[in-house]
Amino acid sequence: MWGDTTLSAPQLLNGGEVHYLVCDYLAEVTMAIMAAQKMRKPEAGFATDFVKTMSQLLPTILSKKVKVVVNAGGVNVEACREALLKAASAAKVDVKVGAVLGDDLTERTDEFRDAKVSEMFSGAPFPAWTVSCNAYLGAFPIAQALADGCQIVITGRVVDSALVLGPLIHEFGWGPRDLDKLSQGTLAGHLVECGAQGTGGLFTDWKDVESWVNIGFPIVEVQPSGEFILTKPPGTDGLVSPATAAEQLLYEIHDPGAYHVPDVACDWTHVRIEQASEHAVRVTGARGQPPTTTYKCIATYQNGFKFVTIGTVFGHQARDKAQRVAHTLLARWRQIIQKAGKDDFFDSRIELVGGDTEITLRLSVKHLDRGALEPLKRESAAATVSMAQAGAVSPGTITPVVSAFCFLLDKKTVPCQVNSGNGPVAFEVSCAGGFVDSASNRVVAVEAVRPRGPTAKVHLRRLCWARSGDKGDAANIGLIARRPEYLPFLRHAVTCERVRMFFQPDCRGHVERFDLPGINAMNFLLQNTLGGGGTSSLHVDPLAKTYGQRLLEMEVEAPAEW
Repeated sequence: MWGDTTLSAPQLLNGGEVHYLVCDYLAEVTMAIMAAQKMRKPEAGFATDFVKTMSQLLPTILSKKVKVVVNAGGVNVEACREALLKAASAAKVDVKVGAVLGDDLTERTDEFRDAKVSEMFSGAPFPAWTVSCNAYLGAFPIAQALADGCQIVITGRVVDSALVLGPLIHEFGWGPRDLDKLSQGTLAGHLVECGAQGTGGLFTDWKDVESWVNIGFPIVEVQPSGEFILTKPPGTDGLVSPATAAEQLLYEIHDPGAYHVPDVACDWTHVRIEQASEHAVRVTGARGQPPTTTYKCIATYQNGFKFVTIGTVFGHQARDKAQRVAHTLLARWRQIIQKAGKDDFFDSRIELVGGDTEITLRLSVKHLDRGALEPLKRESAAATVSMAQAGAVSPGTITPVVSAFCFLLDKKTVPCQVNSGNGPVAFEVSCAGGFVDSASNRVVAVEAVRPRGPTAKVHLRRLCWARSGDKGDAANIGLIARRPEYLPFLRHAVTCERVRMFFQPDCRGHVERFDLPGINAMNFLLQNTLGGGGTSSLHVDPLAKTYGQRLLEMEVEAPAEW
């Protein structure tokens, strides 16, 4: 995963006895960054660090006959392929490298604008100018490149789990109608796609993980039936348990009865996770429905600029002082831009973090004109010498706001190609579709039950594990009961309305709850909560990474014996 440690690939190659090494490099903002790089330099636009890493590891990869599948191609897949071949040639190594093409829709943005394509969540019109535009492709083109004998397959934008599902399709001969197997394979990919997050990283019970120094990266051992074991290399740090795996299963899945990828609509509501041996769990029970006839696509576009400054205030009444500093700066900034004849900020946010005597303040604003934000740097620093004693505020930074525009596109209109060394060859993707509705509509959840007898007030962390993330502007929070008998009470105590009120004033939309009785869990989706999400947001946590741990601080009345 891009942004993760460089220890992962060598660890898996040298200690994991793996057949395939998969690497994920792309996020929505990454695509925009790479697209900007390509505009400045036509041969750029891919993950250059992948080429550097692979050139060092190629001898080991080839000697161990390990195949590699990566989405490092970004917005310039062919250039990434050529750069790797050049590096291999310089090292006097012969390797067959394939490329999956067709996700880049940048040349078609005028077409989408003319067709009045709208954003799939907000209904907003297609942006006037885009930085990048890509479809999320599936796993079957990857399988074709492997069938063509490629030892390394490079893609652009594909769904993350396709990097694992593609090799499984190739190895086991799964077809488009093997829906349960495709769902299991997608789940295998989902559990490993975020590095060590399923092997003890980000785990709620962090003290149960003895060390993170040499944390083991995840390995899936998959059977032709789709059943698989999740584990890690022997002798590494970390922890693999039903709880660590369940937390990762819930990460950013929205509706577990209809987790959509191009090749299958996954139903994970009745997945079972059982300890198989030390640091190994067996995962079964994923089901699949036919996919939709569309690809999810994302265009990124610049939507103004944001200015963020961070300060600290210490001493008596630190919170009150920090609040006044923030409001004073915001009022002064408004005076400055008004005198310059500029429009007001179109968004602003004050955040205070800390206790009574130590506060970190974060003040941020958005404006369409970068020039309107430049004078704010000087005024921010002035707070250090003319406002609250025992306080300091940084000059702040100005960065572009890159927003995401999500839309659907018929698969028939997105041609896909595979280049296995002889130039791009058209690959026909199944477009049959057939998805009807979410399996969540048919889940029989456990009955919500009030506690009986003596009760005591406890934090949810006593009763649950949690993991959270984002889905655009929505926060996704998964709760897993530590014991099955806790779940009926949790369904009574942790309602959608209570979750919505707990996250006020940020949660401005409705809250949905999905049940996963297979792992004794619930998944909450909080709409319109993240201030636009991603780089559009002014929130200190625009990706909802903290929301699970925050929700575990909710107090509930539980049976006293618990």
